[in-house]
Amino acid sequence: MATIKDVAKLAGVAVSTASYALNNVNKVSPATMKKVQEAARELNYMKNGFASDLKRTKTNTIALILKDLSGPFYSELIKGVQEVTIRNGYDLIACSSVGGAQSTAVKFLKEKRVDGAIILAHNISDDIILESAREGFPIVVLDRKIDHPFVFGVEVDNFHGGYLATEHLIEKGHREIAFVSGPIDSHDNAMRFEGYQEALKHHGIPYQSKWKVFGDFTREGGYRATKMLIAQRDLPQAFFYANDEMAIGGLQALKENKISVPNDISIIGYDDIQLSEYVSPPLTTIRQPKYEVGALAVHVVFQALSKEKMEQYYKLSTELISRNSVKHT
Repeated sequence: MATIKDVAKLAGVAVSTASYALNNVNKVSPATMKKVQEAARELNYMKNGFASDLKRTKTNTIALILKDLSGPFYSELIKGVQEVTIRNGYDLIACSSVGGAQSTAVKFLKEKRVDGAIILAHNISDDIILESAREGFPIVVLDRKIDHPFVFGVEVDNFHGGYLATEHLIEKGHREIAFVSGPIDSHDNAMRFEGYQEALKHHGIPYQSKWKVFGDFTREGGYRATKMLIAQRDLPQAFFYANDEMAIGGLQALKENKISVPNDISIIGYDDIQLSEYVSPPLTTIRQPKYEVGALAVHVVFQALSKEKMEQYYKLSTELISRNSVKHT
């Protein structure tokens, strides 16, 4: 089935231009609109008919679509979204993207059952977002950049966060630093990994692929990844876990094998979830402004619904939180 990207490519225009033309928005020339519509016919491109026929009545509801509704990271994000939503007289629906294209979350997008959406779910494809967003139905993405007039981005500077974490370990005297990765298709994870690589390069430390292992952003994944490195009997001097949940799982694996943190090995996490302060030892980590991300995302939705002039993309900064899981060698 053809997507809006296919139509844009055949017509030789940007995806945003194709979206304008297919939604009859008067921001493209008649010639461009005709070219796009001809490309759509040639490809048998079909917009979601049911969605197009729905009444354009307001629901006073915003959807928050997350990969997983459980886990400590999401609680502060949801709180930020919820408080701003309620203060504006709207309701909030939070739903999981489990099931990807077949999920209930995608139905909310395609059938426009809400007035706008905020998405932090890497298994919701760009194509679904591109085909769902339109004037009167803004979408804010928290984990990627998408070129579309009605898609807006709010992102944490994960590249800088990854650089900060790695540089902190280097400054403490560590040169062998493992990176415990989240999902391979996660944009946030990819940016943290790029920051990690750049810090190594800046300090003249060669990147070694043997120090990259996958933990899937879960406590169990961090535990398994750490156990695997322990089994190889060739541990690095430090671990950079791409999120705190994996770091906490890694702490458990190290304790079970009588490896002391930070005396034998240093570790640093990412997110600064509440639990990170209370594990033993308290976890050095990169704090990202979870509440602020959620609050800003909702503000952007309301600005778009009000047709206010605004930026398409916002980036928030990170901060190093130094505790007791990193030792100077």
